[in-house]
Amino acid sequence: MIIKKLSIIIPSYNEGSTIAEVIKRVKKVNLGPIKKEIIVVNDGSTDQTAKVLAKLKVKSDLLANATHQALQAGKLIVLTHKVNLGKGATVKSALKKVSGDVVVIQDADLEYNPNEYKLLLQPIIEGKADVVYGSRFVSTQARRILYFWHSLGNNFLTTLSNIFTNLNLTDMETCYKMFTSDVASKLNIQENRFGFDPEFTSKIAKNKFKIYEVGVSYSGRDYKEGKKIKWIDGLTVLWCIIKYNLLSND
Repeated sequence: MIIKKLSIIIPSYNEGSTIAEVIKRVKKVNLGPIKKEIIVVNDGSTDQTAKVLAKLKVKSDLLANATHQALQAGKLIVLTHKVNLGKGATVKSALKKVSGDVVVIQDADLEYNPNEYKLLLQPIIEGKADVVYGSRFVSTQARRILYFWHSLGNNFLTTLSNIFTNLNLTDMETCYKMFTSDVASKLNIQENRFGFDPEFTSKIAKNKFKIYEVGVSYSGRDYKEGKKIKWIDGLTVLWCIIKYNLLSND
């Protein structure tokens, strides 16, 4: 597959301390002839996120047509939700604006390394995959060691999802999901929050898209550093696995 542009979706909720650095790292990624489009969704943040994004947007617009380097860095698009709606809602809002041949989701918290986009792109470029997951658990790359119970919960939910979808993913809830614009056009995502992950996984399985998984590095945060996912979110994911695999025909 010939890829001319990669659209990077960055959901951001109260990530004012990290969003500028994430965008900087994304802009620095050199993808050769592939252009980048960066779509940040400020999901009702109550910290300094909006101010930081406003400054970055002005700077980006001034440089947009100035140099080849600016074009390589990628156009910055900022969308805003007045209230916090959740990860799924940010992805849905961003998908309405994407113009790339391929889309990837990038968290705003510095846990994932944008330099690894090339790893995810390769199976799509080679025509092997429509969707690529970046797994934190099959990688030989560096991975910060943190919470056992989070890992156990992730493994349980991934396994349960696999039972219903008949996939053999190792990391259903990874942030790094890369997919073609064709996939994006055929999925009617409904979930607004963390139910996005099992819904997306169920629907790509039902649509028989070609799915690959590659190992990525992971620099996880603890709660003092801003980690937001809670045990209640795990129950939402559990319900959505059942809902979209057993109760929904979509």
